[in-house]
Amino acid sequence: MSADWSSRAEMVILTGNSYPELAENISSRIKPLGECLVIKSSDKETRVEIYESVRSKDVFIIQTGSTKDPNDDLMELMIMSYACKTSCAKNIVGVLPYLPYSKQSKQKKRGCITMKLVAQMLVKAGLTHLITVDLHQKEIQGFFDIPVDNLRASSFLVDYIKEQIPDWRNSVIIARKPNQAKRATGFAQRLKLNIAVIHGFQDRESESEEADGRNSPPPPMPSLDTSIPLSERRSVFTIPSLALGEQVHVKGKLPMDVVGDVGGRIAIIVEDMIDDVPGLVQAADILFDRGAYKIYALATHALFTRDAPLLIEQSRISEVIVTNTVPHEFAKLQCSKIKTVDISLLVSEAIRRIHNQESMSYLYRNVEPND
Repeated sequence: MSADWSSRAEMVILTGNSYPELAENISSRIKPLGECLVIKSSDKETRVEIYESVRSKDVFIIQTGSTKDPNDDLMELMIMSYACKTSCAKNIVGVLPYLPYSKQSKQKKRGCITMKLVAQMLVKAGLTHLITVDLHQKEIQGFFDIPVDNLRASSFLVDYIKEQIPDWRNSVIIARKPNQAKRATGFAQRLKLNIAVIHGFQDRESESEEADGRNSPPPPMPSLDTSIPLSERRSVFTIPSLALGEQVHVKGKLPMDVVGDVGGRIAIIVEDMIDDVPGLVQAADILFDRGAYKIYALATHALFTRDAPLLIEQSRISEVIVTNTVPHEFAKLQCSKIKTVDISLLVSEAIRRIHNQESMSYLYRNVEPND
């Protein structure tokens, strides 16, 4: 049951400069955007001015990440959040359909878990709640000391498959990497389709562990000199049978191959984000060589960078279907194969339910555990 209207705070929706069009689509289903100015001064510092009262109100700040300048996107969000905090807002909810730095959620080499740092900064700036869509790793929710609602866009993508892909029942869901098999399984279960997995060397990510040093052989163990009496040996715990032998390194890398039958089928590659277009194009070539006659790629976040649109346009991929969590209008002008699914309805309903203190379970009713 929703809370009493008399105890409910008024809502204010603000937006930064990362994706004004998405913010307009979301707010059009709830209430008009509040008046707020976010600019850069002559010295490149970010300035925020809020032109209406937020005291004792629920403030929702819509600010997604973008490939243009994610650092500016985060800085704008934190300054806006802190401005609302110092103006005595009751609740400050960050709405980030794509959370920047979510790919840096694991420590590699001598770096750090950058996503943990970003989470701490957002909470310190004043956020009391976070709404996002399809986190790269679900464990990222544990980095925040505030509630996090990780919405799923898979239902919108499943509907697109059923409505826009002819003969979709003759399809196979493809996991481009073995660690993406769970997500592919979630789509396959709802569509009642089979899955296939591409394995083998695809990109430079697999080399990072080698450069990390974690697989380096241990230093050679000192051999026991039997001429030295047992009582004079420095350590009696050096047991030859437990000493690690020299590791054997196999030269070359495992070639890419497909586990599963895709011959005469439509191949649908599903991912949470598209940021490695060369690897996606390579996977499409492998699927085509194995007999797939049409290839689609579905993802929630479209992180198109550099010459990604041109590579897609010249590839064997028929369509790339993404949601509008990240701005990619310029990429669509360069590539006619990119199609967009609008998920503003999902985000606006999440905002409405949080403001009205209603259950969020309805938004997860068709979500598989593997999504």
